[in-house]
Amino acid sequence: MTICNLLVEIFVEELPPKVLKTLGETFAAALADALRRDGLAAADAVVTAYATPRRLAAHITGVLAVAEDKPVTHKLMPVAVGLDATGSPTPALLKKLSTLGLTASVLPRLRRERDGKAESLFYDSLARGATLAEGLQAALDVALAALPIPKVMRYQLADGWTSVDFVRPAHALVALHGEEIVPVSVLGLQAGRATHGHRFEALVDPIDIPEADAYAATLRDKGAVIASFAARRAEIARQLADAAARAGADLHPVEDEALLDEVTALVERPNVLVGEFEREFLDVPQECLILTMKANQKYFPLLDVDGRLDNHFLIVSNICPADPSAVIHGNERVVRPRLADARFFFEQDKKHTLESRLPALDKVVYHNRLGSMGERSRRVAAIANAIGVELGSKDWQAEYAAKLAKADLLTGMVGEFPELQGVMGRYYALSERLSPEIADAIEDHYKPRFAGDALPRGIVGEMVALADKMETLVGLFRIGQVPTGDKDPFALRRHALGVARILMEGRVTMSFVSLLKVAADSFKEMHDDGILNSNSLQDFIYERLAGYLREQGYTAQEVDAVRKKRPWLLASIPKRLAAVRAFSALPEAAALAAANKRIGNILKKRGETTIPLGFDPNLLKEDAEIALARALDNIKPKADAAFDAGDYTGSLKILAALRAPVDDFFDKVMVNTEDVALRANRRALLAHLHSAMNRVADISRLSV
Repeated sequence: MTICNLLVEIFVEELPPKVLKTLGETFAAALADALRRDGLAAADAVVTAYATPRRLAAHITGVLAVAEDKPVTHKLMPVAVGLDATGSPTPALLKKLSTLGLTASVLPRLRRERDGKAESLFYDSLARGATLAEGLQAALDVALAALPIPKVMRYQLADGWTSVDFVRPAHALVALHGEEIVPVSVLGLQAGRATHGHRFEALVDPIDIPEADAYAATLRDKGAVIASFAARRAEIARQLADAAARAGADLHPVEDEALLDEVTALVERPNVLVGEFEREFLDVPQECLILTMKANQKYFPLLDVDGRLDNHFLIVSNICPADPSAVIHGNERVVRPRLADARFFFEQDKKHTLESRLPALDKVVYHNRLGSMGERSRRVAAIANAIGVELGSKDWQAEYAAKLAKADLLTGMVGEFPELQGVMGRYYALSERLSPEIADAIEDHYKPRFAGDALPRGIVGEMVALADKMETLVGLFRIGQVPTGDKDPFALRRHALGVARILMEGRVTMSFVSLLKVAADSFKEMHDDGILNSNSLQDFIYERLAGYLREQGYTAQEVDAVRKKRPWLLASIPKRLAAVRAFSALPEAAALAAANKRIGNILKKRGETTIPLGFDPNLLKEDAEIALARALDNIKPKADAAFDAGDYTGSLKILAALRAPVDDFFDKVMVNTEDVALRANRRALLAHLHSAMNRVADISRLSV
């Protein structure tokens, strides 16, 4: 049985760079999976994906030339149907055998086996193992169909008549099993061993790959191509670091994993060079310069140790000339107009104040049911002002910053680079000599933009960010634009998590219910059919918060215990979680959690009316219930005092002393006695206990 390594390559025209890595990985994985299903590749076969701008390839170890035959069992039919009273085959059985390509000669080889309540007839055979040519042909068809192609191209083959669909026109196919060519075809191409190297720097063309294991080395040595995406990426990263050191001892390239992936997908033989632009451009906000260099030219800007932009930048070239000066000067000529455009936008934008742009926001549609961007800005400003009133602040800066926060959407710079909204607003505010607090708030009102992002820098920024996010959430929930499944076109999940994080981790000490009310009040002037489902919005925000807390390392039980209480002051949640974790470590915790769950079940018994928290001490008859009442009277005030002082951990630890009287109560007292008065009083005692035990969190959620 021949076992060799397999190499498959499809040589194509330039592939879309932003998806090249995914295309390469998907192609290799789908090819290997299909071969494994046919028994041609082992489950532990090593799969290596290759991807360059002009090729997708896969190397798979230990591939069989012919798969082993597989035992196959055919269930034919029940014995009562297949055989008559004399044991002879019925016409139905003979017809079934015929459909399988069998004759009556196999009747002695049929076996009987109980199948459920009756016996059935089975036929065992061996299925011929697939040849590699058969299996690889099917695997190629599967792998190409599995590629996540963003946009398919249709092109004609060399015959001038046949059309095929693929991500880019394909020009060569290599399929080698060891040294042997596997006779497969795809996209109108017949497999061979010839491929092509670097468009300009290959030593020979075409290049014959002698055998599967020589693929990467042959392309490197004869074709001037680093075939592995990962190896090419690592080489670019190494060269970037070396080139930055040559440009300046304290310089480093801007960190951007997406940009590194993209330039890796644009070159086959990377060569990092250092370019330079005039220092006068550094007067423009560096975010503008960095963005235009990265987005438009795929350059790596250089930063110093303080994060300030330097006037040198790194070029990832696809050629390695002996004298790179022409390449460097060409790129320097290209980047200057880009930087000049950024400077022009910045200087022109500063000629108009942010406030002077506000009337134009009324002409920008925000949502057809929620009005213009101007109306939205006024609602955000009203919410920010209401937050300030709630906090007892007389600072007008939050309202004014909220009023100006969207004005930079109308600037030339943000029109050219939407990613800079907020960032440019801060620069323009500073150029107008507005306070740093207002300027920072204009930039920071979009924060946090994702789970690990920083919060706004100051309380003014937090107030504006809360106002902006709550206006979005309340407005869109009000008109029924609620996320479903994985669809969230308005990023409401991100907004909800941002609100929760600011209230929990920030400086704004405000009740969530108060924030929700002031946000809803900002829509009172709207005369439409929108109705806010506040409970739905509350659930939505608490769900996002619960997911975030689990990502921070809290267990599902700890998070559920605190979330069940729905604390309006989200700033208390970290202390509550810490208290729950400390309580869980106590030896009394498991028993008290189980007892708490039992009490909850008793109190929820069907048919009962609302149970009062007060109980009558004179109706306590059993020693165990009297002891529990006394212990509760002694312990509860201490636990309440600790809770009111914000010492949640201390409160729960004090309550742990109730374990013994609680256990004794359930061992010796019948709660659901036939005496109606006694039953009601005992249930009231348990309700009193339940309320005392669950002020910090619902500890029944800790019961396993």
